[in-house]
Amino acid sequence: MDPIEKLTLFYDAACPLCQAEILFLSRRNQAGLLDFVDINSERFDSTKIGISCDQALAAMYGQYGNGELIQGVTVFSEAYRRADLPFLAWIFSRKSLQATLQIAYRFFAKNRHAISRLLGPTALYLVKATSSKGAP
Repeated sequence: MDPIEKLTLFYDAACPLCQAEILFLSRRNQAGLLDFVDINSERFDSTKIGISCDQALAAMYGQYGNGELIQGVTVFSEAYRRADLPFLAWIFSRKSLQATLQIAYRFFAKNRHAISRLLGPTALYLVKATSSKGAP
């Protein structure tokens, strides 16, 4: 079996729901196969990466260690695989669900801050609370 290549996820740290997802994944990143870059930080170099901040806000992007960019639902399946979450990786990799998941994510990305105001604080609290109890 081929070794799994490291994947960098580009996310919006100004979004509490996005923060919750990244915190959840970072706590599951036991193998060190994920890296996380806030698109609002100095680490996000659009010329080096090949996507603008606006593009990163409109769609989920990831970048393999070899520089290849991926976007959309594929990023989630690849991230969940690296975070040892096989069921979620399987769900997000189903071809039959791709179109629906892409539409749902585009809706979320466009309305991220409104949705996050409603659900983000609770999600962030839950991720922090479960991880402080030693849960994965």
